[in-house]
Amino acid sequence: MESLDLSKFPKIELPRFLKIKQHFNTQKVEDIPAEVRAKMEPYLQNLAGKRIAVGVGSRGIANIALITKTVVETLKDAGAFPFIIPAMGSHGGATPEGQAKMLAGFGISEETMGVPIYASMDVEPIAELESGFPIYVCKSALEADGIVIIPRIKPHTAFRGPIESGVLKMLCIGLGKQIGADSLHMQGFARFHEVIPKAGCMVAEKTNVLFAVSVIENAFDETYKVEVLPKVDIISMEREKDLLEEAKHIMASIPFPKFDVLVIEEIGKNISGDGQDPNVTGLFFGKHMSGGPEFKKSVIFDVTEESHGNSLGVGMADVTTRKLFDKTNFVYMYMNAFTSTEAATVKIPMVAATSEDALRMAVKMCNRVKPFEHKIVWIKNTLELSEIIISEPLLSEAQSLSNIEVLLDPSDLIFINGEPQTALLTPNNSVISKGR
Repeated sequence: MESLDLSKFPKIELPRFLKIKQHFNTQKVEDIPAEVRAKMEPYLQNLAGKRIAVGVGSRGIANIALITKTVVETLKDAGAFPFIIPAMGSHGGATPEGQAKMLAGFGISEETMGVPIYASMDVEPIAELESGFPIYVCKSALEADGIVIIPRIKPHTAFRGPIESGVLKMLCIGLGKQIGADSLHMQGFARFHEVIPKAGCMVAEKTNVLFAVSVIENAFDETYKVEVLPKVDIISMEREKDLLEEAKHIMASIPFPKFDVLVIEEIGKNISGDGQDPNVTGLFFGKHMSGGPEFKKSVIFDVTEESHGNSLGVGMADVTTRKLFDKTNFVYMYMNAFTSTEAATVKIPMVAATSEDALRMAVKMCNRVKPFEHKIVWIKNTLELSEIIISEPLLSEAQSLSNIEVLLDPSDLIFINGEPQTALLTPNNSVISKGR
């Protein structure tokens, strides 16, 4: 496969760049083990001698290894015999080895946790939500005396409702493995606002679910809150609804509503189900979804190592790189899309030889923008939005925002072997210009 040779075209000029810092709510849990233990304590009665399945998903939850270890140790202290199961639907290529490998990438293994990990993909139907619409749960969870899950509550990337990503979704899709996830996704995302609550509640009612150790994160990808929801609260849904609204309120965002090019350094399954969070970028694959900033072209440079080649989400970009393309595990990526029934996220955009070429190609394809005047927003990923790079044409707008600090004067971006040296745009934490 060959990429465009930009040396054969007139030079594509870039504006100068600078780095800015956004100020968000900094509240976080300072002592995570103590918080998890305190929140679990009221729900640890009568667990002595019982086998407890602890469901852990594929999302890059902050401190997930520490939280999981604390949950496991707290259950042990209560006399239980916990074991871990991957609660991640079809992720990891829908294989036991792939799912266990994803957990290991988060620091969760039999060695680090001190308990077995049962990654079998075997499931059983527990009931029908509607005629011909079975709900599945993995056998390893059904065979346990109790089930505990560790979800992150956050806005979903493909549907809107009072319940989105969180407890109920992990119960019906995460614990459903590939077959269960496939069954639910066949209903289409347009129905998820009604299907997820109903199916999740059905799992809670018909299985030995004990509680969910639920997490909310702040704009810095830190643990903002830990809440334990027992079965009765899971089924009533009111606490999860409230926690979702709180998560929406504190999430990070891109501060510019309109610009020319969005650059994303990396996507990944550990970052978002869609590789990047469209609630941040506006890169929704569903036509029924909207929001986020408006721009002309988008670029994705790379995929995280934790994704193990699952580049799902690259299809939303206009340009990507040979680096990402060569890392892509098409079986993992296509299995994810096949299960979700959405193909747009795995289409391959224009592939540039280098990150530099990808950026210049996107700039060239912005109509009616003069050289050096392109407004460019450049983020590492959608979890890390405190410090972002912008082009000089956005400087005056940045200076008008009260929660923005400009960290350095604009300068030309340096490329080495086609890779941008963005670290050179970072000063020694000194602020030279502050927004009003």
